[in-house]
Parts: sequence; C-alpha cells; structure tokens
Amino acid sequence: MLITEGELLMCSNIPLINIEIILALLFFLWLLVRLLNAAIGSKERVRIQKLGSKVKEKTRKLKEAQAQLIQSEKLSSIGQLATGVAHEINNPMGFINSNLLTLAGYVRDLREILTEYEQLEKDCQGTTNKRLKFRCAQIKKVKERIDLRYIMNDLEKVIDESSQGALRVIKIVKGLKNFSHIDEGKPEYVDLNEDLEDTLNIIWNELKYKAEVIKEYGNLPRIKCYRIQLNQVFMNLLLNAAQAIEKEGRIRIKTYTNNSNVYVCISDNGCGIPPENLPKLFDPFFTTKEVGKGTGLGLSMAYGIVERHEGRIHVESEIGKGSTFTIELPLGRMGKGNTLG
Repeated sequence: MLITEGELLMCSNIPLINIEIILALLFFLWLLVRLLNAAIGSKERVRIQKLGSKVKEKTRKLKEAQAQLIQSEKLSSIGQLATGVAHEINNPMGFINSNLLTLAGYVRDLREILTEYEQLEKDCQGTTNKRLKFRCAQIKKVKERIDLRYIMNDLEKVIDESSQGALRVIKIVKGLKNFSHIDEGKPEYVDLNEDLEDTLNIIWNELKYKAEVIKEYGNLPRIKCYRIQLNQVFMNLLLNAAQAIEKEGRIRIKTYTNNSNVYVCISDNGCGIPPENLPKLFDPFFTTKEVGKGTGLGLSMAYGIVERHEGRIHVESEIGKGSTFTIELPLGRMGKGNTLG
C-alpha cells in the first residue's frame, strides 16, 4: 500500500509535537521544583532568623540575670556588713549625743553661778579688806587672761555644733540601716520621700562637691514596694546625675502623684546623653564610662527593678543641657506576676 506525502507528513509531526509537550512539562516541573525550593528556603531562613533572635534574646536575658544575681549577692553582703557597722556606730553615738545634752545643761548652770560671782566681785570693789581685794584682783586677772566671757559664749556654740554633728551622724546611720536593710522578699509600705532622703544621706559626699540638690517633694501616699531595691534605683540615678556634671551644677529631685501613679523625677544640668545612645541605655553592660569606672549594670538593674514593680522608667536628654529620668510606679497593685500584699 502506497503512503501519500500528506500522510507521511502527518505521521512525522506526531512525535515532534509529543517531544515539545514533554519538554514543556519537564521545564514546568523543573521551574516548579525551583520555586518550591525557594519558598521552602525562604521559610527556613525566616525560621532560622526567628530562632537566632530568640537565642540572642535568651542569651541577653541570661547574662542580665547572671549579672543581677552577682550584684544582688554583693549588695546582700555589703548590706549585712553595713548593718553591723551602723549598729556599732549607733550605740556610742547615742552616748555622745546624750552626754552633749547633759553638758549643755551643766554649762547653763555654770553660767548662772558665774553671773553670781561677777555680782559678788562688783560688791567687793569698795571693801577695805586687803585679803578680799587681793583675791578679787587675782580673779579679774585670770578672767582677762583666759577671756572668760569669750569662753562661755563659745562653749555653748561648740556644744551646739557638736550636738548637730552627732545628730547628723545618727541620721546617716539611720539612713544606712534603712538603705542596707536586707530584703527578705516581702514588700513593705514606705514613704518614697523619706527613702530619697536616706539615699541622699548615704551618698552626700559624692554630691556635695559637684551639685546643688534641689528638692521638690510632693505629698505622697505610702506605697507598698521592695524598699531596698528602689533605694538602689535612686542611688544609681543620683550618682549618674552627679557624674554627668563636670564641675558645679544642679540636681533636682521632684516627687508627685495622681490618682493612679506616683512619680519620682531626677534631673541634672550635666553633659546630656547622645541620641544614638538612648536606645541602648538600659542594655546590660552598656556604658560610656572609662574602663574601671562603670560596669554598665546600674541602669539595667534600675530598669529591671522598676519593671518588677510594674512601673516604667523614662529618660529625656539633650546634649549640653542635661537629662531627666522619670520613675512611674502604680498605686495599688505592684510586683510583676503577683500582687504586693
């Protein structure tokens, strides 16, 4: 049987068409596999990135917790030592203060009797008794030599200044005992204004040569909190404020309240914080201080303590004008994850 030319062409075209379809299908499958791999790779990369971020965050928190634990142990040891020292100082200071008050009473009695002697001396001026005149003359010479009037006036000032110094030491010791009181894990009701005063007494030597401290204390309700921890926050912020001042400046402490929160603002007119450092300010180990002068844990710990009280800490700063740290603490419920009280 003869095959025409048209039939031959039709037969030859069938395999060519099938090959093109197969090639097209293969290309499509190859492209689909590439796309699927790319999609899977993209998801995998996202998953790995998320996992890496979680690991990084966990590592950061672990380092922070470890640093805070070390610092807490140091504070606990220092607190125990300071409490013992404060107790040992407090006892003799009680004797000194009591004796100075007694001495002031003796001086008043002596002044009274000396006044009577001076009157007797005047009465004896017209006497003819040679022995009495001689004794009066001798008394007058001694009075002039020792400057009795100056001694009596100055003695009262000396006792008064000593009493003030003794009361100052007692006040510092009281602040030290309150500040270093061992935190037993239980919150207590405190007056934040009093705690700020205790903290100032402890670190006054670091502030008095650098800054004038201006206090604007509001009428605050007593709040339930972890006292020693908040004192640590106040101390860190006040010391940082002093260190930000090069020579002489001002540190302002302001407290106030509204219906739901209490606020503690600590401001300085020091060098200020560069804008690029503000986002990292509360990161553990971040510091701009010289080596050996800062661990980079102070503000990180402050942030953690305030956060534990379900509060917030804000910072505003401008280069060359100073910084303001504002602590916001809720009235009522405090303590992350539990109710204080």
